[in-house]
Amino acid sequence: MKLKINIIDTIQNCDYTINPLESDDFENVEFINCTFNSIANINFSDCVFKNCNLSNVKMHNTKFQNVAFYDCKIIGAKFNESKDFGFSAVFVNCNLEYASFDKKKLYKSGFKDCKLHHANFTQSDLSKSAFVNCDFLGSIFNTTNLSGVDFSNSSNFSIDPTINQVKKAKFSANDLASLLQKFEIVVV
Repeated sequence: MKLKINIIDTIQNCDYTINPLESDDFENVEFINCTFNSIANINFSDCVFKNCNLSNVKMHNTKFQNVAFYDCKIIGAKFNESKDFGFSAVFVNCNLEYASFDKKKLYKSGFKDCKLHHANFTQSDLSKSAFVNCDFLGSIFNTTNLSGVDFSNSSNFSIDPTINQVKKAKFSANDLASLLQKFEIVVV
């Protein structure tokens, strides 16, 4: 799961909790081992974040277009506050506990080997997104568009098919019980 990104500049080992980013636009930049507390009002296009800490980062009005996150800690991030237009991102081996994607259009986004405990996907559009080996313990799916999403390699999700769109979503036979929790059906 990779995006085609042509890196022109690399920024390493910067602590942006002390000194804020010096630009409002970043294109074709790779951030490695950086720490952020605010990326609000900044545009990221064709960028990569590797081993960065973006936990509880402020991202109001932030643009993520063709952005990849690898091995990042993004706990409590409110992606629902970022710009919707052009949003495209992949997340690989990231900790996204308590992240909020509430009402976010994540159409065809990619998540691989991610920890998504207690993440909020309420009213999100996840249609045709890929979730490979992701852990959804305690995550919220409420009136979420999950059409065409493949959950067959993921675990610990609880999805109510009566309030979420699940047309052509894929689940493993072992996880069918999680779709029936609401009905208090015992599967043996």
